Amino acid sequence: MAVVTVFRSRLRVDAGDAFVELAAEMLELARSMPGFRDYKSFTADDGERVSLIVFDSLEAQEAWRDNVEHRAAQERGRRSFYESYRIQVCELLRERAYPP
Repeated sequence: MAVVTVFRSRLRVDAGDAFVELAAEMLELARSMPGFRDYKSFTADDGERVSLIVFDSLEAQEAWRDNVEHRAAQERGRRSFYESYRIQVCELLRERAYPP
């Protein structure tokens, strides 16, 4: 089973380079976590950002959620970078791919 975290957010207009640097650090940290599978991020025309983060299990996703460095980055994000965000944690029920 895989667990997909959907992170929808809007950045403050003054988020700037500090956000980009912290995001890169957090991605490197996430990739080092046991059970990490994938990360993709997209930005819509209206400025909403959507990130999809995939872990092997709920336990692996929760270890990422609770990581001390990640928790500190979350707090900094709320204080300095995000206008708003929504996090949804989903279990992957079915997956198909072409080609297989």
